Amino acid sequence: MRKSRALYAAAGTALLSSLAVACGSGGGAGGAGHKAFDPKDYRGGTLTVLNHNDQGHFDPARLYTSGGGKIPTLVFRTLTTRDHTTGGPEGAKPVPDLATDTGTPSDGARTWTYHLKDGLTYEDGTPIKAQDVKYGIERSFAPELPGGAPYLRDWLVGGEDYQGPYKGGELDSIVVPDDRTIVFHLRKPEGDFPYLATATQFAPVPKAKDTGVNYEKHPVSSGPYKVVSNDQGRTIVLARNPHWSQKNDDQRLAGPDRIVVQSGLDQSVINQRLAASSGADARAVTTDTNIDASVLAKLNGPQGLKDRVATGFFGETWYLAFNTKAKPFDNQKVREAISYAVDRRSVVNAVGGTAVAKPATTFLPDQKAFGYTPYDYFPGGASGDPAKARKVLAEAGYPNGLTITLDHTTSAGDGNGPEVATAVQEALKKAGITVRLHASESNDYAEKTQKPATEPGLFLQSWGADWPSGGPFLAPVFDGRQILKGGGNYNASQLDDPKVNAEIDAINKLTDPEAAAARWGRLDAELGKRALTVPLYHPVYKRLFGKDVTNTYVSQWNGLYDLSRISVK
Repeated sequence: MRKSRALYAAAGTALLSSLAVACGSGGGAGGAGHKAFDPKDYRGGTLTVLNHNDQGHFDPARLYTSGGGKIPTLVFRTLTTRDHTTGGPEGAKPVPDLATDTGTPSDGARTWTYHLKDGLTYEDGTPIKAQDVKYGIERSFAPELPGGAPYLRDWLVGGEDYQGPYKGGELDSIVVPDDRTIVFHLRKPEGDFPYLATATQFAPVPKAKDTGVNYEKHPVSSGPYKVVSNDQGRTIVLARNPHWSQKNDDQRLAGPDRIVVQSGLDQSVINQRLAASSGADARAVTTDTNIDASVLAKLNGPQGLKDRVATGFFGETWYLAFNTKAKPFDNQKVREAISYAVDRRSVVNAVGGTAVAKPATTFLPDQKAFGYTPYDYFPGGASGDPAKARKVLAEAGYPNGLTITLDHTTSAGDGNGPEVATAVQEALKKAGITVRLHASESNDYAEKTQKPATEPGLFLQSWGADWPSGGPFLAPVFDGRQILKGGGNYNASQLDDPKVNAEIDAINKLTDPEAAAARWGRLDAELGKRALTVPLYHPVYKRLFGKDVTNTYVSQWNGLYDLSRISVK
């Protein structure tokens, strides 16, 4: 899978840069004093969303997101979505949205069939048809509309060469036998297809209303809200869609009458406004800004802020990436020595402390849905084991130590930035490893680290889940067939092991998520023995909400407020 970093630039970077000193079980509602949700009194008012990052493109073809309760979920319904009705681990699983079920597999999970619910309509009252879902997906292949999740190009028969409906006609591997049935024919078995069907590319688009690159100015709503205005993603105003019916949408409560999204705000200002909770800010939340040090210091104060913090966990891992084609990192013993030497406590402190980060020894996040299997093959304790690292380094052929270079970004507060790099440098120095730091601007860094020809030997990296399963976590990083020479490569180790590739294919055939999760966990544990990465930490989200906001449910798998459930007084 060729994975866009846009999702993580918005989620992970915002988390860390907001601290400037900084999707297991998830957060649930706010603090202990948080008002219980009353289903009899949740409609009305205006919810304000205060964000640092712009929403960006608002065309379902160009969005890299899925049904986790973010802003697009309010406008675009898809064949399946996350379970918005539960705060437990079940909330990570796909459930029917436009479709009557999560899909019927056949031909060994190479074919998936969906049927639409009765009575589905757009914001103008016209019916939603299966042909519209097909057309919406086909648009996502158009080179004029880049940015969406790339899986369909890899998975659908003929997808690799298809150029979208504007130039390439229809995609024959999506079949619509009638107005309510849609059938997908895949090149290979994909048991995770119901997860992919939560992506916004599966939102219906009426062909007659398609205006190409201008469609994002007024996309036609299939959800509970319609777009009133959109200032290029900086300010978005949503109002109720009068033709949406909760009778065929049991996932979205759609409490507020209006939702106003204000972006481009300084993160410290967002926290100040939410803490003060005056005027409209009393009915405000943020979906991309973590609490900062000033809020942490006041949590137990008289303002009652601790009762207005929601906590969530996103399935993401920040780690040291090795290019095993570059010396000395082609030597596994060198990689093991670095693994022993790393001081995870100092790394966690560098990104803000244990309130916002948990030390990691596994590549898969510590959440059941991913198949998390605990392991720590190179235990250094909380602060590293430099003596063990020196011993292993001598076994590698470097009894007098070693000098290496660590690449990182110039972005202060970024998990790939100078604070974390310095923490790693200081820890490895104790083990006799001299680390030279080499910094690059974020865009240059991404281009350099994602191309094998220019990839450094050792660099800071992160990976997050497109959906809560081990497949989109392990395959892009360890499947040798996904090594991309021209760029956009995330298999930093450049591992191409036929046995690993075959196991990935075998797990993808499974349509039982629990059975697949167990296999992904075992594969992660086997890969961990090779020291192909050094996992550093998993992020924790802690975000304020206004004093008049209720039902602040945090999505179980991505750590964000579920805007489809939130209400205001």
